[in-house]
Amino acid sequence: MLSLIVGVIFIAFTVFSLIPSWPLNWGADVLAFLRGSLPVFAAFVGLICLFIGAADIKDKKEAAREEREANERESEEKK
Repeated sequence: MLSLIVGVIFIAFTVFSLIPSWPLNWGADVLAFLRGSLPVFAAFVGLICLFIGAADIKDKKEAAREEREANERESEEKK
C-alpha cells in the first residue's frame, strides 16, 4: 500500500513539474536530458545485445558438441 501511495506522489510530482504554466516548468530541461542520454542508452543496449549474442553463439556451439558426442555414444553402443 505504501508503494502505491509513493508511486502516485511521484507521478503527481512529475506532472506538476512538466506542465508549462505551473511554477517549475521543467519540460524543456527534461527533453534536453532525454536527448542527451539517448546515445548513452543506445550504446548500453548495444553492448548488452553483443554480450547476449556472444553467449547465444557459445551456447549453440556447446549444444551442437553435446549432440555430436551423444550421437557418437549411441553409435558405439549399437556396435
